[in-house]
Amino acid sequence: MNWILPIGAVLQLEGLSRELRILEGVGGGSQGQVYAVELGGERLALKWYWPACIARDPNLRRRLEESIQASSPNNAFLWPIALVGTHAASREQIRLREPSFGYLMPLRPPSFLGANAHAGGQMEISLQNVLRAAFFLADAFHALHLRGLCYKDISLGNLFLEPGSGRILICDNDNVAVDGRDPGSVLGTPGFMAPEILLGQARPGASSDLFSLAVLIFRLLTRHDPLKGALEQAIRCLDEPARRRLYGEDPVFIFDPIDTRNRPDPIEHAAALITWPIYPEPLQQLFLQTFGPGLKQPQRRALTGQWTAALAASLDRRLLCPSCGQEAFPAAGSTAAGCWSCGNPLPQGPWLRLPRGLVAIAAGNEIQAHHLDRLLPVALDQPLARITAHPSDPSLLGLCNLTDSPWEVELEHGRRMVVEPSRSCSLAALRRVNSRAGVIERVTSHDLDANGLDTNGRAANR
Repeated sequence: MNWILPIGAVLQLEGLSRELRILEGVGGGSQGQVYAVELGGERLALKWYWPACIARDPNLRRRLEESIQASSPNNAFLWPIALVGTHAASREQIRLREPSFGYLMPLRPPSFLGANAHAGGQMEISLQNVLRAAFFLADAFHALHLRGLCYKDISLGNLFLEPGSGRILICDNDNVAVDGRDPGSVLGTPGFMAPEILLGQARPGASSDLFSLAVLIFRLLTRHDPLKGALEQAIRCLDEPARRRLYGEDPVFIFDPIDTRNRPDPIEHAAALITWPIYPEPLQQLFLQTFGPGLKQPQRRALTGQWTAALAASLDRRLLCPSCGQEAFPAAGSTAAGCWSCGNPLPQGPWLRLPRGLVAIAAGNEIQAHHLDRLLPVALDQPLARITAHPSDPSLLGLCNLTDSPWEVELEHGRRMVVEPSRSCSLAALRRVNSRAGVIERVTSHDLDANGLDTNGRAANR
């Protein structure tokens, strides 16, 4: 690649009080090029625009200035930090004839990989962390929309995943704008654009973001396009008119319960057929809502808060199959649940009962603050407890105290103990945890009915 900025050079740029060193080129595209740079001992990323990109987007500089002033909606965004331009002292080193500019942003850590790798089956990541990634994605868009902003062009190419944690990072935030203010030059990415945008009936905004978000969550969970099934296979040449028909004029969800014209092919679309049944029905309903009536009626699309609630509740159901070790998500109180992978029966509890639902007892599952306080928003970033497996015997599970205060724990046969922060207690003998945040109780399947209600009539799953 022919780099605009010379690798290894030290440049003086407008907007900065000190010199910046270009460390290496990271990548490039139709908008410009991205570099790893060093400024005052800190490693950052610098995006430098092609003059043609600036010419076709006259509001670009203003959007960046407003974003920098407003700060990032949350830590999932690689948000613009500073706007920089060509300085007279460095003009000869920049390999462009026309004036240009760029912006600084945080540098993506190497542990975060492109979401395209996951969609292509080239990333090792657990179902738990796929659901966590989808949660963090919906939560990021929730924070963005609360500020009256829209993204306009979310796709696999803008998203990075950390396989070991499910954390995400969103790049290309120079597309972000005040919802409904500027038409802008960005319409979206094919396959992720809402039908009304593809057909030219509307401009990108928060409502089209909701469609793109649903597509991206579906792609994360199933590694398949929600609108590519039999109808796409019947097309000999997927040219622009055919794409317009498939995604805009006559889109059909591959799992639409009424319109079966676009069902997945058992061979070509095996990933979708295998993964769709894994996920809980409340989560499936949000896809049916968005890719059903929401295809033509933007106001019917699932909202960001609905996604975060359903994804968090799905994580609470997570069990590990004792036969094959796969993750599964049966409903609490279900008596006929079998593993989606091997077909063998799944454990029927025990569970941890909390003021706000149940959490299945499986290594890696966590108790969050919202489980113990109904007034708190659903969040996954600061767990209060985690179920852990004994290092020498994975069948022995414990509950680790992740808070900064001790727990008073009641065990079987009236025994009591204190569990200090960062310490664990055995779940086999646990009856009740009294913590500063609230009460955690261990219950069995006998305490739940087939509808997921406990003996006090409380709903087991949100």
